[in-house]
Amino acid sequence: MRWKSPLVKPFARTVARKIRKQATNAIPDQQAVFRDLVEKGRHTAFGKEHRFDQINTYDDFKQRVPIRDYENLKPYIERIQQGERDVLWPGRPAYFAKTSGTTSGVKYIPLTKDSLPNHFGSARNAMFNYAAETGNFRWMDGKVIFLSGSPTLQDTGGIPTGRLSGISNHLVPAWLKGNQLPSYATNCIEEWEEKIEKIVDETLGQKMMLISGIPPWVQMYYERLLARTGKAFVKDIFPDYSVFVYGGVNFEPYRAKLESLVGKHIDSVELYPASEGFIAFQDSQDHKAMLLNTDSGIFFEFVPVNEIFNPNPTRLSLEDVEIGVNYVLIINNNAGLWGYNIGDTIQFESKNPYRIIVTGRVKHFISAFGEHVIGKEVEQALLSASNAEGVRIVEFHVAPQVQPTSGLPYHEWFIEFDNMPSDLAAFAHRVDQAMVGQNIYYEDLIKGKILRPLVITPLRRDAFREYMRSQGKLGGQNKVPRLADNRKIADELERFAMTGVPVL
Repeated sequence: MRWKSPLVKPFARTVARKIRKQATNAIPDQQAVFRDLVEKGRHTAFGKEHRFDQINTYDDFKQRVPIRDYENLKPYIERIQQGERDVLWPGRPAYFAKTSGTTSGVKYIPLTKDSLPNHFGSARNAMFNYAAETGNFRWMDGKVIFLSGSPTLQDTGGIPTGRLSGISNHLVPAWLKGNQLPSYATNCIEEWEEKIEKIVDETLGQKMMLISGIPPWVQMYYERLLARTGKAFVKDIFPDYSVFVYGGVNFEPYRAKLESLVGKHIDSVELYPASEGFIAFQDSQDHKAMLLNTDSGIFFEFVPVNEIFNPNPTRLSLEDVEIGVNYVLIINNNAGLWGYNIGDTIQFESKNPYRIIVTGRVKHFISAFGEHVIGKEVEQALLSASNAEGVRIVEFHVAPQVQPTSGLPYHEWFIEFDNMPSDLAAFAHRVDQAMVGQNIYYEDLIKGKILRPLVITPLRRDAFREYMRSQGKLGGQNKVPRLADNRKIADELERFAMTGVPVL
């Protein structure tokens, strides 16, 4: 029975109008958020230590609040865990979002009563906006699935603690609760392959309308559905399936493969949720870039990537950014993160409105010879070559080979193909030429014979899943870094290389 969509439709359209209005008011909204954050932070331990009472302008703020990573934030977090109040934000956090760090081990990111609407209200608003734009309200009347981490929460100093995706399971609004799959018990299963089988059990025979999750694990779900049913396409199992919601990785390298499994094109909506805040969301099916969430309790700063490791890097507010420049994203929010480097890099695709794309991670790049290749560049190079030749990619990883057994150094591309190119050498050349067009420093190194053209090492079927399983990171929100400046992952992937296929 369709009753939810007619009831929600007027509210969704109101939300969409509000989003369009906010998109034209981004700078004043950011200035208001800044003033509100500084005022509310004045009476915290952090605010007193950093003299928030003397902050009147953004320049004042930059002089008093340095950029910090989790290691510099950790002493304040530990004070909160020991029971202290008013440390980073008034009161105590409602939750800790637990996430893994590459240098800091486990990180505990505070979520407060004030910041929760940013995380979960923004996700709702993004979907209401999609429905209002496209007229697709049908998904509200069927089943929806979110492939997430376990909702089981632990206690950390009296504060409920878990993965952000797990916490979100506790905050699903009542009107949507009855539509949600899988069940709570199934979501609590930690072992991913067992969990996928249970999700298949629970969703077969249901009227699935919307599926959400990171692309590689949604692909695994699709494949298990098809294997279980013997059907050719997911559309034959879920004929009403109409929208895919994703975040965490670039969908484009997966798009061809996932659409071939579904058997038809369906709408997709990209979200940019992080433990530290809900940063942006795709506000239009006509634009792949995401609208920056400028009126939701986060004041954004932007540091040019090539300055992030400088003692005093340039820090820009939104009004001073430029299109096409690679920036490190710095946030200040109503959970008490101040000058916080979340580790992501972004570029602006437009300034009217302010739309961004995620270009990678600060620590995920290749610069063995000064080329500073970033995630966006390798993804676009591989995507252009794949589209040109009708090749579908399952997953890939790129790393430098600085000490080859013979010849010049090179970038090695470990690729798991869904369908192999008919001529691997020609495909490698096409990818290399695309990289030359993406990165002028890479081009100079090739021309200067410092590097030789890239090498592709094809991997056998399910190589990346086997690798993730071997690392205890199969499923959930875990994903393989697309590139690295070292060979830690590359050396592990070598054991999955296809036999009988020449490395080119």
